[in-house]
Amino acid sequence: MSTTYVFIPGAWHGGWAWRPVAERLRAAGHQAVCLTLPGLGDGDDPAGHDLQDAVDHVVSEVERRGLSDVTLVGHSWAGYPMTGAAHRLADKVSKVVYYGAQVPVRGTSMVDDNPPEAAAMLRGLIDASPTRSIPPTLQFVQGIFMQDVEAGTQRLVADLLTPQPGNYFLDALDVPSTSELGIPALYILGEDDHALPRPGVEFAARLGLEPVMVPGTHEGMLTHPDEIAKAILNG
Repeated sequence: MSTTYVFIPGAWHGGWAWRPVAERLRAAGHQAVCLTLPGLGDGDDPAGHDLQDAVDHVVSEVERRGLSDVTLVGHSWAGYPMTGAAHRLADKVSKVVYYGAQVPVRGTSMVDDNPPEAAAMLRGLIDASPTRSIPPTLQFVQGIFMQDVEAGTQRLVADLLTPQPGNYFLDALDVPSTSELGIPALYILGEDDHALPRPGVEFAARLGLEPVMVPGTHEGMLTHPDEIAKAILNG
């Protein structure tokens, strides 16, 4: 049976990041929609966007397109807007897939779910920005997102990233875990993912799950799309 997958990109990313995986799912007979959240499109102004804007965008796109029996797939920080949207779309969502993603704690922002030193760094970057956003850097891609990946690929990805609206990190959700919705969930984790602020197994445990391990870094959907697509389909 055909499934409709709605892909939500992580911080600094747009819908382009999910396209390689989406193409493989389409080739397998499924529908796939790759969203770009407000403020994260090419040339967008990152100022003034709140976490609720990201949640609203996911909800409105599912409703506007008339989608049902949807599997939401979120990467990294997208665990936040995906979780918020799943609660509002519970009658339309049949599954949620967290890929190298943060699983929110009710009432706790992404920044505050980081270790204190990392939280202070993120707050400092936001406060120092005239648009209250966090710019991407090549060094960040090389050291955390795609370590040990060919330098040309690292530069290409760094060029594609856009500033992350700061309030996306500072705002918290006032909803419980998706596990309380009774919606089936899957947690996929890259074997060489060094970007998460806590071990991926800890995030998976918040859903009562063990992670499904796949090859690749935090950007495995770009470097290992076959394996990520297979894990999503087999999960």
